[in-house]
Amino acid sequence: MEQNLAEKRVKELHNLLNQYGYEYYVLDNPSVPDSEYDALLNELIQLEEKFPSLKTNDSPSQRIGGEVLDMFSKVQHQKPMLSLGNAFNEADLRDFDRKVRAVIGDDFSYVCELKIDGLAVSLRYENGLFEQGATRGDGTTGEDITANLKTIRSIPLRLNQAVSLEVRGEAFMPKKSFEALNKAKDENGEEPFANPRNAAAGSLRQLDPRIAASRNLDIFLYAIGDAGQTGIQSHSDGLDLLDRLGFKTNKERKRCATIEDVLQYIEGWQEKRPHLPYEIDGIVIKVDNLAHQEQLGTTVKSPRWAIAYKFPAEEVMTKLLSIELNVGRTGVITPTAVLEPVKVAGTTVKRASLHNEDLIREKDIKLGDMVVIKKAGDIIPEVVNVLVEKRTGEEAEFLMPTHCPECESELVRIEGEVALRCINPKCPAQIREGLIHFVSRNAMNIDGLGERVISQLFSEKLIEDVADLYTLQFDQLIQLERMGEKSVHNLLEAIEASKQNSLERLLFGLGIRHVGAKAAKTIAMEFKTMDQLMEAAKEDLTAINEIGEKMADSIVTFFEQEEVIELITELKTYGVNMEYTGPLPVAVEETDSAFAGKTIVLTGKLEQLSRNEAKEQIELLGGKITGSVSKKTDLVIAGEDAGSKLTKAEQLGIEVWDEERLMEELKNKGVFNE
Repeated sequence: MEQNLAEKRVKELHNLLNQYGYEYYVLDNPSVPDSEYDALLNELIQLEEKFPSLKTNDSPSQRIGGEVLDMFSKVQHQKPMLSLGNAFNEADLRDFDRKVRAVIGDDFSYVCELKIDGLAVSLRYENGLFEQGATRGDGTTGEDITANLKTIRSIPLRLNQAVSLEVRGEAFMPKKSFEALNKAKDENGEEPFANPRNAAAGSLRQLDPRIAASRNLDIFLYAIGDAGQTGIQSHSDGLDLLDRLGFKTNKERKRCATIEDVLQYIEGWQEKRPHLPYEIDGIVIKVDNLAHQEQLGTTVKSPRWAIAYKFPAEEVMTKLLSIELNVGRTGVITPTAVLEPVKVAGTTVKRASLHNEDLIREKDIKLGDMVVIKKAGDIIPEVVNVLVEKRTGEEAEFLMPTHCPECESELVRIEGEVALRCINPKCPAQIREGLIHFVSRNAMNIDGLGERVISQLFSEKLIEDVADLYTLQFDQLIQLERMGEKSVHNLLEAIEASKQNSLERLLFGLGIRHVGAKAAKTIAMEFKTMDQLMEAAKEDLTAINEIGEKMADSIVTFFEQEEVIELITELKTYGVNMEYTGPLPVAVEETDSAFAGKTIVLTGKLEQLSRNEAKEQIELLGGKITGSVSKKTDLVIAGEDAGSKLTKAEQLGIEVWDEERLMEELKNKGVFNE
């Protein structure tokens, strides 16, 4: 085929594929079978390979994922992406309504929209062509994820009009995609995603766009960045314009004349929420008229003309079939409720935490009881209470065992503790759980060694302690169920890479009683090497501010054990790093940091750093992070969706920073580099 004919056919294919894609992914009303779409796409790809000059940025072929990126570049939003204030009950909504009316009077209406549980993004179009997409970031600066966003087929690469504008939306993972992804992860022995929101965010921050392309993400557009450029007069007009341009918007929106209408809308969707094909975590309420929005204005971080109502944790009733006992890595026996499967907040729940024997007695839980469960924070299932009135007389008391369910050793209750504990150091369950802990994210972070794979390795007697992980060979791993060549190669590379971890990861991974990730970091920074730590006396340890006598005793006792000394020697032989290689803290007296010597609380969701990263950076500048707000707190750093801690800080008159101010301080002190 000559160039001119190829060019003509490529344009035809663009038009056909864009039309079929819009019908399928936006209108949910396909006019051709998948096989015909796939055949046309394959024809386009072959023509572009034969005539490379015909491949354009808006080609439908660009959705399959391109080259792997080295890093994400920064993007300045044309207009800040503000976060929304939250309402948790009717009183909060009526208070919001009262404040709105105090400024603009009674002649206005609201627009209510479903609050999609995903990742906020902005999309920039020039003359109708998709040029760039970015994360929200700190609201002013985000990350360029254009290549990943192009893989979302409901995002048009070319608009129906040649306009230039920036639009905002929520990228999300549909429930079906989430279930398929976690099923694949489970089969590969990998840690599943906790919820669709995390899965969507993780997918869009992959440096390899092909991974994002495989995740089947979707998007709803909900606003125009600068609506003033379009001439529209209201938010609802803006949504209609997005529809005309070819964007996918959520059709469940509704204009409401009064706050009573808003409350009715919320009540309706609270009931219908489980039946949606995607997750929502609330309702967004916005003043519709743009002039009114301008009149109401914004605070530093939130518009005064909009608010997000957050759904309360969903509670459902089901039957408690039995209680399983799990032995943790420290020997603690934890009871878990086995339930008749029930849908809660969009996912099927089969188990719920019961914590300990005292809780079972306190709530009078019996085998066969009808119980109410909820997801704490919409994530962790827990038993709320027993429906005593539904008892039939066939329910049975649950008795905690006297011996370990794994090794038959007698269980003990240590003075001052609630839990029963197996104190046999050779207990297989403790060894297995210790191995799982050793490879976890905050410890040695060995990707691909999930609970399933560790259990397989342990049951096949390929590993008996953590040192054995560094002796694993390809021929051993390839024999395991669900382990292909690529998975084995990746796993061996991850094990090898873990040898370079800084000392604190190894310390935490060893599972020394009372030593968490933070204490492990403090100890590693103080002693610098494993040898120096192993020689430390109790007095050397308690001389460190954050190390108490109980922790010091535990550390000294741990390193006195012959088997521990042998283990450390073995790990050294295999090349595992035994030194602290992370950054050293700045002495309080040597820094002019705003954090120096202050007690600081982090709350809410941060966009640019994880909570652990923020904590680490603040501590490097002399700050002390604590978990609760009190009169002794000097500063609260509040991310998105900050809740009761922020409220308490405001009541106590404690200084509050947003994430933007945090990042500014870190960059000024040279601790955080872009």
